[in-house]
Amino acid sequence: MIGELGRRSSTALLLHSALIQAITFLVRPAATYRALELDVPAFALGVLAASYAVFPLLLALPIGNLVDRLGERRLMAAGSAVVLSCSVFLLLWGSSVAALIAGTALLGAGQLACVVGQQAVVANNAASSRLDSAFGYLTFAASLGQALGPLAISLVGGQSVRPDTHSIFLLAAGMGLVLFGTTFLVSSRVSGGKRATSSGGAPRGSAFSLLRVPGVARALATSATVLAVVDLTVVYLPALGAERGLTAATVGLMLTVRAVFSMVSRLGLGRVSRRLGRLKLLVLSLADSTVALAVAAIPMQEWLLFVVMAFLGLGLGIGQPLTMSWLSGQAPEGQRGRALALRLAGNRVGQVVLPSAIGVVAVGLGASGVFLASAVAVGATMLLLRGVRLDD
Repeated sequence: MIGELGRRSSTALLLHSALIQAITFLVRPAATYRALELDVPAFALGVLAASYAVFPLLLALPIGNLVDRLGERRLMAAGSAVVLSCSVFLLLWGSSVAALIAGTALLGAGQLACVVGQQAVVANNAASSRLDSAFGYLTFAASLGQALGPLAISLVGGQSVRPDTHSIFLLAAGMGLVLFGTTFLVSSRVSGGKRATSSGGAPRGSAFSLLRVPGVARALATSATVLAVVDLTVVYLPALGAERGLTAATVGLMLTVRAVFSMVSRLGLGRVSRRLGRLKLLVLSLADSTVALAVAAIPMQEWLLFVVMAFLGLGLGIGQPLTMSWLSGQAPEGQRGRALALRLAGNRVGQVVLPSAIGVVAVGLGASGVFLASAVAVGATMLLLRGVRLDD
């Protein structure tokens, strides 16, 4: 996948990417089910969703600086340790809304460190002509993890509408231990060779300077909206299933279907983006996501909702790797961690603002209203892309 890393290190990187997403997509729906057990009001689920992004929002840019200075593996190891601690915390003490919010926030911080490290490995080792493909493989592995996490809920939860969350958190702790061990199979070599140095003030070509490039802020807003909608799907699909009497196993399989089709959308991504262009491909994916979210709000037969989740997965799966490769190509060597952290910081803004705002909709319209409001948000991002240059 990444020429300079070697087969073992590349495999470990992809496994690490899959594991961190599997744990995240296992723990976050489980936290929702635990909150439902506690009979929290609907708007509190929005607060729970937003809490995942609070620490990452504050830490994204500092972590980007750290990965450029210290190297990727150290950051990935620290993030893995935090994720493991989060799973143990929720297993032992996740019996109140406050504890669920704290544990979810801790999960977000650990996941951020892992993801920034993984993306920096790719950005610092892949040739510029192979960035779309390399990030496509990395996000393919991430989608695999996003599929396995909800699948584990189906296996543990069985046919009950509300699964045994204690068993889910126990499984997450075991996976966190494996995640931590996998970190040390990734090459410890400091990638990129030339680390950023500064003789005063922000370094030349820093992440902040990218904001002055025409269209960058709007493209980052698009990335943030797409990721926030993925989050909302994870949080509110269990609520939608509970409203419609779907079992936890069914909801878990629906989340798995969404993740699997996100994987499919990333196969051959480099070839497709070269043929259509990044911007056109991104607009097509947003249009597909908008329609799928709007349709999901309509009561329908169970099998039709599976189809809708498949189309939603196809649409949501494309935006993230395209914006990763684009920003990596814009950033100078030695500062790509900062650039990717800027993107993640923007994503976290979306993860705080959008779920909190849309969570208010749930008070009057329920989970169906959340999906409809999400469709409006994604559709609006297509207007933001007017004049943006995502292609080289």
